[in-house]
Amino acid sequence: MGHVEVKIGVQNIPRELVVETASSAEEVEQGLHDALANGGVLALTDDKGGRVLVPVEHIGYLEIGANESRRVGFGAL
Repeated sequence: MGHVEVKIGVQNIPRELVVETASSAEEVEQGLHDALANGGVLALTDDKGGRVLVPVEHIGYLEIGANESRRVGFGAL
């Protein structure tokens, strides 16, 4: 199963939020578009089933990593 790393810059907060999710990059982007259209909340579910909710009016930026498969083992390919 693939995963995507999402970095969320929140206004007036020096550190970004980093969420690894099983959602595709397209699903994350669509969720952002929907939240912006409704003036609501961006909701993401992380790999462990936790939820991250960020009001869209406080989002400074959103960086969506490429879809990746999880690697198992110690070797780098």
